[in-house]
Amino acid sequence: MKGFLCGLRLFKFGRGFESDAHPPSPPQGTGTDASHVKWQASHRNPSIVPMPDTPIPASDIQRLLEIMVRLRHPTQGCPWDQEQDFESIAPHTIEEAYEVADAIHRGDMEELRDELGDLLFQVVYHARMAQEQGRFDFHDVVRAISDKLVRRHPHVFGEAKVDSAEAQSRAWAAHKAAERRARAEHPAAVSHLDGVSLALPAMSRAVKLQRRAARVGFDWPDVSGVLDKLREEQAELESAMATRDEGRMADELGDLLFTCANLARHMKRDPEAVLRRANYRFEQRFRRMETLLRESGRELEEASLAEMDRVWEQAKGYPKL
Repeated sequence: MKGFLCGLRLFKFGRGFESDAHPPSPPQGTGTDASHVKWQASHRNPSIVPMPDTPIPASDIQRLLEIMVRLRHPTQGCPWDQEQDFESIAPHTIEEAYEVADAIHRGDMEELRDELGDLLFQVVYHARMAQEQGRFDFHDVVRAISDKLVRRHPHVFGEAKVDSAEAQSRAWAAHKAAERRARAEHPAAVSHLDGVSLALPAMSRAVKLQRRAARVGFDWPDVSGVLDKLREEQAELESAMATRDEGRMADELGDLLFTCANLARHMKRDPEAVLRRANYRFEQRFRRMETLLRESGRELEEASLAEMDRVWEQAKGYPKL
């Protein structure tokens, strides 16, 4: 992203900015020597990055924090980064998470390393903007997740006993539910569906809602019930299409997709991953179909639907990925 590119020119910076919440001690001196004056000037305004002689190791998280401060500096920073806020950065955060997943899917470990760095930068970016508003900083983010992991793993950091991964998943869900109740302004109004993010991809959110409902027994006992429901939803969609009622058709199509997500859950498959794989297969076959037609001296636009169907079947015969 643009902010990351702006940061490339800063990788030779020396040690400078420390978190506002954790300022370093001033250098020893009389209080009037050059190093002390330099320290006072930089730490009155933590947005200014001093540049001492000792470089920070390239792998030190402090270096990334300082780069972020410089990018956001009101006069010395990157103009693009200076203009950003939580809302404008959020789409980049989502995009970077998907790029991590894509690198994993392709088995590209070098790319995964780079994409994980981009995702880490997103965390640093949001934490810095929150720090500028006096809300929290990166250290608070690290402290919060560390405390949460210890709290939710009493079988590792405490005396609790857990017999299996499935039992741990149930315990984890119970811990999260208890935390939601503790945070609720009106505990009596707490729902088992609280906390399922609206920002999730729709298929992923459908699965999370279904899992929450299943924990209290609102679920089919096996996959056969889901398949029956899928056929029922298909019939209802066909009925809606016969009426040409746009609203009803949209609702029934949504119900069909929701049931497909439920089917994936019962089959212990991630519907997003399954659909991504289907997208990839379609793309590979379509590209192969284009190649096969060109090898015969024809462009796709010149082929009839029957001819495209024939070549499509031919393309499907190539090894699956």
